[in-house]
Amino acid sequence: MTEAPSFTAEYAAMQRALALAATPGGPLHPNPLVGCVLLAPDGTVVAEGYHRGAGTPHAEAAALAAAGDRARGATAVVTLEPCNHTGRTGPCAQALVAAGVRRVVFAQTDPNPAAAGGAATLRAAGVEVEGGLLADDARALNRVWSTAIELQRPFVTWKLATSLDGRSAAADGTSRWISSRAARLDAHRLRALCDVMLVGTHTVAVDDPELTVRDEHDRPLERQPLRVVMGERDLPEDRRVFNDRAPSLQLRTRDPGAALAELWRHEKRHVLLEGGPTLAAAFLGAGLVDEIVAYVAPVLLGSGAGAVADLGITTIADAVRPEVTDVMVLPGIDGEEPNVRLVMTPHRKQD
Repeated sequence: MTEAPSFTAEYAAMQRALALAATPGGPLHPNPLVGCVLLAPDGTVVAEGYHRGAGTPHAEAAALAAAGDRARGATAVVTLEPCNHTGRTGPCAQALVAAGVRRVVFAQTDPNPAAAGGAATLRAAGVEVEGGLLADDARALNRVWSTAIELQRPFVTWKLATSLDGRSAAADGTSRWISSRAARLDAHRLRALCDVMLVGTHTVAVDDPELTVRDEHDRPLERQPLRVVMGERDLPEDRRVFNDRAPSLQLRTRDPGAALAELWRHEKRHVLLEGGPTLAAAFLGAGLVDEIVAYVAPVLLGSGAGAVADLGITTIADAVRPEVTDVMVLPGIDGEEPNVRLVMTPHRKQD
């Protein structure tokens, strides 16, 4: 029987596959980032590939195409369990069997019920299969996608900018700018990672945001997330969120769950909640916030709009206490004071 590559060779190949998966430099909504390396029995690399976006060959298919006949008898090292369904492309599990691949080593089990089962299909065809190699690294690479697939709804990040005393605007309604330029640049980086930016009708009516992603020179990026306005209020067509600089959609509902269900049907996987305190409270109250990113400025206002509306909390024992997962000081630019970025995970409501 032909020998398989050593564990050391497979481990190195998985590290390479993870690096390949990250090549696009960001999410491929609605698809995950995936890389694949094909190894000869002696552990040398035969071919490699990675997924480049919806409708393009999956990582395994790209590697198989590069390998040609050399794929026969090879070991496929892939960051995600090979898919078992026909979508925009064919099932990778069947492609690996047809190519004569002898062994498959994957990192993360596919959480997508529509695509899962590739490992079983491979084993049924006589292919040796092993899963779990660097699984935590693979899941971290696709953290948002994996969580969204498991929840069967978009992952929700609530982004807010606040003063030290928790105000999102002064008493007269002004809020430009509470956060620093460095914080705003970082917020645009965050916007670029999402495929939806969501606000309420009140924010659009009062603040008229454009909700585009821009670079450090204030130029719009080529890829723009979907701008979504949630609420039943009629809005003037001349609001900037409805211009032609990015796609937009109004969801005429006040129900966060219904809004996310509709966005899921649109194959959206990551929502950035950019609305005001009322919208934030609605999502928090429904247990539909998965991550909080707060930019805190060294400013005291004393009065004005709070960062979040009434959550029905009357005693400190009932306070929402998110888990802090990251803290970063964003240095000041052009003489501005530094801001602090906090990344937190709320505790989801138990069913």
